[in-house]
Amino acid sequence: MQISVSDGKGTDFILHDTFYRDNIGNLLVAELREVYSFPFGDAELVRLTFPGIYIVYGDMVMKEARQLHFSMEDHTELVEMHFSLLGSGVVVNDLNGGTYDFRPNEHNMHYTPDFKGSGEYEENARYKFFEVHFTKQFFLELAQSGSPGLRRFAEMIAAGKVSQFSRSNMPISFAMHQCIRDVMNCSCEGGLKLLFLQSKCIELLTLQAQMYENTERKIVVSPSIVDKDRICFARDYLVDHVLQPPSLTELAKIAGINEFKLKQGFKQVFNNTVYGYLSDYKLEQAREQLLGGHIAIKEVADHLGYSSVQHFSNAFRKKFGLPPGQVRK
Repeated sequence: MQISVSDGKGTDFILHDTFYRDNIGNLLVAELREVYSFPFGDAELVRLTFPGIYIVYGDMVMKEARQLHFSMEDHTELVEMHFSLLGSGVVVNDLNGGTYDFRPNEHNMHYTPDFKGSGEYEENARYKFFEVHFTKQFFLELAQSGSPGLRRFAEMIAAGKVSQFSRSNMPISFAMHQCIRDVMNCSCEGGLKLLFLQSKCIELLTLQAQMYENTERKIVVSPSIVDKDRICFARDYLVDHVLQPPSLTELAKIAGINEFKLKQGFKQVFNNTVYGYLSDYKLEQAREQLLGGHIAIKEVADHLGYSSVQHFSNAFRKKFGLPPGQVRK
């Protein structure tokens, strides 16, 4: 696979991604970690491949606002599960006119055999993502005994049609975040690592398919598109002000929605209460910082606005089943 990237200022970069093609047939897991430095920004990627599955995750920091142009050649047909962890933007496929929005804490699944298009990126913004790619054949085999929505999606793929699993992106659940963290922090080796990663990828697919079915059943009572945008805005504002979160009344006023719709919509869109979501977000951030191994527990607790280390430890133990100090072991 060859990926051409243009920065819109006449400078082109060619990324020869032979890693997937060279290793997809391996019986065990192959892994590659890479760091890129471009005039417009820096990126770090991790690639994992094993039979039928290709995982890519990483993050990018933009030094200035840019529209980047992408072209993929020798693109093997893959079905992509995309999870946006940080950063917002829009990607446009010029070949079919498809537009793909990505916002923090949202996911979807796509089938796009060919791609040539562009993406909009903001200055000084960090973009973090996690993707699981299934080969077309492997995905069709998995979908045979899947949910109704998954089977319909597979029918579109079998017919060679560019398609998107859900009409709109869905929120990343706590279980999905946990699964993604498990993949990123996997310390297994050899055949055990293969089994672990295979199981986690299939678990993610199952969680995504189940959320889609739940969403479809609730479609008649789901918030309107306008309300959903306001609820997502409220979520973003809440996360941006994690140290001094507003009251429900204040948050509703900021988002331009009444308090009842805010509470009801948050439950429908994110399957959580407003402050339950904030608590889960803070604890996920804490877990990620502790896994880095270089930050003191008190510093993590202070950084995320906990009144005391004891309060933080109790909340952490309740969520993850172990105290913060054991995360690093």
